[in-house]
Amino acid sequence: MNDFETEPFYKRRPKVPIWRRSCALVVDVIPVWLLSLLVGKNLIIILLIWIGLRVLLVSYNQGQSLGRWAFDMKVIDERRGRSPGFVELAKREGLTGLGVSLAIIGVTSLSPIAAQYMLLVLPLAVDCGVAYFDELKQQTFHDRLAGTVVVPTRRGYSLDLKIKKWFAQLRRFVKQ
Repeated sequence: MNDFETEPFYKRRPKVPIWRRSCALVVDVIPVWLLSLLVGKNLIIILLIWIGLRVLLVSYNQGQSLGRWAFDMKVIDERRGRSPGFVELAKREGLTGLGVSLAIIGVTSLSPIAAQYMLLVLPLAVDCGVAYFDELKQQTFHDRLAGTVVVPTRRGYSLDLKIKKWFAQLRRFVKQ
């Protein structure tokens, strides 16, 4: 047996930079936030919208949500190396959805006299901040709980590359 077959799966796959994962999360939060503005900022409603977009959509879309598709990445099962099952996605996104729901309520309730609502962003920051300190796998807490990992893929829109290209063109235009 060679080293490639014996080393763990997460060492064989390149890691997705944390800034790209953060951008994908923001892209996924925007439709949830907009829908919650229409329906109402209720924790249960926001969580149900999140589960719909991040569990149902992802289970039918080869491990990609809208944000992950935009930034060329997908979620896979850490042990099997393919798209996670419905239960794993529900565990993963239930925890993330709770953090996102609290963050949306906190940010939309923010006012000069009610700054304490910013504390509702902390659960999401702690959950995602775990990946910053995990140099080997870069797994968030919800990834560890569900046994998943985020990996790059060729299937997607490559939004980050397109934005870099637009800025380069803008710089050339401004210099002329």
